[in-house]
Amino acid sequence: MINQVTKDKVELLHQQYIRLAKDREQALYEIAMSELPDMVYNSNAIENSTLTLQDTEAIIIHDKIIKNHEIREIYEAKNLDRVTTELMKNPNERMSVGLILSLHSLLMNGVRDDIAGRFRSGDEWVRVGTHLGANPAFVSGLVSGLVTSYYDDDSYFLDKIAHFHAEFETIHPFLDGNGRMGRVLINHQLAQVGYPPIIIQNKSKHTDYYPLFDEYMRTNQCDGFVELFALLLMESLHKRIALLSSPKIIKLSEWARQSGVAGNIAANKAARQTIPAFRRGGTWMIGSDYKKITSHCVSMNI
Repeated sequence: MINQVTKDKVELLHQQYIRLAKDREQALYEIAMSELPDMVYNSNAIENSTLTLQDTEAIIIHDKIIKNHEIREIYEAKNLDRVTTELMKNPNERMSVGLILSLHSLLMNGVRDDIAGRFRSGDEWVRVGTHLGANPAFVSGLVSGLVTSYYDDDSYFLDKIAHFHAEFETIHPFLDGNGRMGRVLINHQLAQVGYPPIIIQNKSKHTDYYPLFDEYMRTNQCDGFVELFALLLMESLHKRIALLSSPKIIKLSEWARQSGVAGNIAANKAARQTIPAFRRGGTWMIGSDYKKITSHCVSMNI
């Protein structure tokens, strides 16, 4: 559970974002399209795809076939792009078992047509390390119940999303595509409450993402996910606010040099979101007009 200071900061950023976004649908669309390769790359890389960000950009933007990679990985990039784009077209569509299966069908098209668009059943057990996914006989009912409980829950929106994600991955309802589906659904849930998407970073998956599943298995608590999602959401909001209001976007390292702030301190503040920095292609960026320095930064106290 995150504290009230962080909740207030998320809300203030959201209000600022809403004000800037008013009547600027085209700008928001272009921002979303520009970050699609980054989103697809990171989600697939978390699942050990060998495609680089540059490969992913070439596949999605230029429709190129990248040599020296399995055709499966090409399909995975194209399909995840298609799934994400489809959801962006209908951000208010209610999440349902039918929608989840439809998205999974798109995700697995040409990759695993034999399992596309259906839950595990029969003797289709899955194991991730020492964790066994739910008994196949109960998967459909568990996912249906999870969707119902999500909409019945009146908790803080990030608490709800974090619990859904942790439980969805614990059930592991599909033979393949569970992680990518889970991350896609996070962003659909955020869109339904008026927030922009987040990008879970592949680079830090072993420190900031995977361990949270182990914690959930041990404690049935998803506080770590809530904290991670809050940080990533603030980053996403900071990105859009900067793009919609700043005259120029520069590297954080350049801003730090100009502002007399040590590079490692600036990077640490960016990671904690106590300055309005955001990542683009794995590099921390910031609006060139941001003038606040250490003494004016608000602590998140997560």
